[in-house]
Amino acid sequence: MTAPASGRENLIGSLFMIASMAGFAIEDALLKLGAETLPLGQVVTMTGLSGMVVFAVLIKLSGQKLYSREYFGPTMRIRALFEIMGRITYTASFTLIPIITATAILQATPLVVVAGAALFLKEPVGWRRWTAIMIGLVGVMLILRPWSATFDILAMLAVAGMIGFAGRDLATRAAAPSLSNFQLGLNGYAMLSIAGALIWSFNPDIVPMSGGELGVLFCAIVGGIMGYYALTIAMRRGDVATVTPWRYSRLIFGAILGALMFNESIPTLTLIGSLIVVGSGVFTLLRVRRR
Repeated sequence: MTAPASGRENLIGSLFMIASMAGFAIEDALLKLGAETLPLGQVVTMTGLSGMVVFAVLIKLSGQKLYSREYFGPTMRIRALFEIMGRITYTASFTLIPIITATAILQATPLVVVAGAALFLKEPVGWRRWTAIMIGLVGVMLILRPWSATFDILAMLAVAGMIGFAGRDLATRAAAPSLSNFQLGLNGYAMLSIAGALIWSFNPDIVPMSGGELGVLFCAIVGGIMGYYALTIAMRRGDVATVTPWRYSRLIFGAILGALMFNESIPTLTLIGSLIVVGSGVFTLLRVRRR
C-alpha cells in the first residue's frame, strides 16, 4: 500500500492539478478560437502531431523506449478507441456549443469512471456512492435540459466526449504498469492526431495560416502539453483523493474564458447542475478516501 502523502506534498499536488486544469481550459478555448477561421481537422491534427513530438523528446530524455509492444495490447486498443471517440466528440462540442456547457458536462467524467469501475473492473462501490452518481447524473440533465425548447442536440457531443474520456480513464487504470506517463502521453497524442485526421477527412482543405493563427495554435499546444505534464506531477505528488477534487477547477477556468473570449453567460440551471455534479463528485472522492 502506498504511504499517505505529507501535507506539503498534497499542497504541491493540488497546485499542479489546478495549473493542469487551467492549461486544458486554455487549450479548449484557443482551439475553439482557431476553429473559427481554420478547418477543425487541420487544427486538431497539428495539435496532435506537435504533442507527439514533445512527448517523444521527453521519452528519449528520460531514457525510456519510444516503442513498446504494450501499445498494441488489448487494453491499449480499447483505450485508443475511447480516446479517439472522446477527442472527436468533445473537440467538436466546444466548437459548436458554449464552452461552459461542454466543460460542465465533462465534469461528470469522474462519476462515470466510478460507475464503470464497479461494473467492469469489479471495484466495490457502496450505496452511498451509487446515490451520489445518480444525483450527479441529475445535474447533467439540468445542464442539458432535454425537455426545454432551447435544448441543443449538439450538446450530446459533449456527453459522448465525456463517455469517451471515462472509458479511456478506465482503460488507463487497467493498462500495463510498465507504460510510463510519458509513453501514455505519446499514445494519447497519437490518438488525437488520428482523431484530427478523421475530422479533416470531411473537409480536407488546407488553409494557409497567418502569423496570428499560428500564435493561437502554438499557445493551445503549449497549454495542452503543460496541462498534461502538470497532471502527471499532481497525481504522483499528492494523495489521489486529495488532489483529484481540484479537477473541478476546470469549470471555473472554462467559465472565465468563455465569458472573456466568447461573451458567454452561464444559465441559472447550468450553474445549478454544475454545482450538483461537482458536489456529487467531491462526495464520491471523500467516500473513497474514507475507505
